[in-house]
Amino acid sequence: MDKRLPPLLVAVFINIAGFSLILPLLPFYGQVFDAGPFGIALLFAAYSFGNVFGEIHWGRQSDIWGRRKVLALTTCVAGLSYFAFAFAPTLWAAILIRVVSGFFSGTMSVAQGFIADVSTPEKRAKTMGLFGAAFSMGFAFGPVIGGLFAGEEVAAASFRLPIFIAGGFSLIASLWCLTVLRDAIPPKGKGAPLPRYSDAFRFVGSQPVLLRLFIIGFFGIAAFASMEAIYGLWSEENFGWTAHDLGWAFLAIGSGGFIAQVFLIGPLVARFGEARVIAMGLALLSLSMLLQPVIRLPISGVLLMGLLMAGHSLAFPTAGALISRNTPPERQGSTMGLLMATNAFSRIVAPPLFGMIYGSIAHDAPWYIGAAMIALVIILALQLVKHTRPARIVN
Repeated sequence: MDKRLPPLLVAVFINIAGFSLILPLLPFYGQVFDAGPFGIALLFAAYSFGNVFGEIHWGRQSDIWGRRKVLALTTCVAGLSYFAFAFAPTLWAAILIRVVSGFFSGTMSVAQGFIADVSTPEKRAKTMGLFGAAFSMGFAFGPVIGGLFAGEEVAAASFRLPIFIAGGFSLIASLWCLTVLRDAIPPKGKGAPLPRYSDAFRFVGSQPVLLRLFIIGFFGIAAFASMEAIYGLWSEENFGWTAHDLGWAFLAIGSGGFIAQVFLIGPLVARFGEARVIAMGLALLSLSMLLQPVIRLPISGVLLMGLLMAGHSLAFPTAGALISRNTPPERQGSTMGLLMATNAFSRIVAPPLFGMIYGSIAHDAPWYIGAAMIALVIILALQLVKHTRPARIVN
């Protein structure tokens, strides 16, 4: 392992812990502003909306300034946005702050660029697995801290301390990047060209394998993001959970992703190939959503969300790797840019839609609709088996 990689993984862990710390608070913090399911889902979607533009801008900017400077700046401003979020006067102000926070947190492409700088193509899959593990660990522990420090009363003051802690995590990550992280290569002085989405659309549409993978990614991530958004409301209604309880539940969610990333995805891909692993992950997603309202117990509410995250962590990183492997080098930038934009769009539009379904149709309906939606795209994943060849695994 390149000695410059561990500082990045530490920064990712700290930053994601701060980001995920907010998640169990949102359903309850939204109620401070008398927000219904749709408004609370907007709080989730607003972050993804800012993320879309942040990923495009900061990825290119890191080529000009260097990865270290961009990561230090963005995590600092993201941290300051959390402090503003704690004092948001209205729901729409809170949503706007979440957009700003998402924009300055849109740095996954910068981190992935750093990984590309310090790892050879043969070792990149393994390195990305370490990146995913750091992400999942941050996602597991952040919400626990948020839940522990949240008050019981549904009032703005009950949530300020954990939100301050989230902002503090981001500021620590910024200081860490500034003092410890070192660029692997000098800044290029110019940004990479913007993805040519029109060309990518035509290319993806002409490739049956890529088209299926894009559809799988869109609907799968849409379902996952929507369940994440309504989970707090649903568990509050069914189990009487508070932000404290929800924080512990998110520990299971992050742990499911960590286990899948570290222990399962590599051996499963080596034995069964990417297409079958994608189908397995989707099956876990669909099953966990279907069983959630059927069993309806607190322990299953936790374990099934962990299973949901495990399925997500198996299916979508594998789908992204398969897209990259089936895309020629000259089209990598535009195709992967289109993938990022497509996935972000699904995270923007789906949670408010499922929030409306939750509030207007039935509180269990999002689980069943999500399960059915994933069951349909499993068919596409199974079709991929005969159209793809297994990857060559390099240890």
